[in-house]
Amino acid sequence: MKGIFLEIGGWAFIVTGLGGLFLPILPGLLFLLIGLVILSARHHWARRWIIRLQERFPQADRQLRRFLSKHPIRIRGFDSPHRSE
Repeated sequence: MKGIFLEIGGWAFIVTGLGGLFLPILPGLLFLLIGLVILSARHHWARRWIIRLQERFPQADRQLRRFLSKHPIRIRGFDSPHRSE
């Protein structure tokens, strides 16, 4: 049941983010990123997008990892997507 709520929530953030790209009152990119992170727990395509973003914006990735190391966010069944090395 929790998986269904995460799925719906992830897609809701994606749709809201897409709307936010055209509406000035919504932070579209932020909602898209949140949606991708939620969906990456269950969908490989979302995980690939996050890895591409990490590679494209390494400085932002480092800052986010530094922030999360100080303020951990734990979601059962989800570990932050790591690059395959």
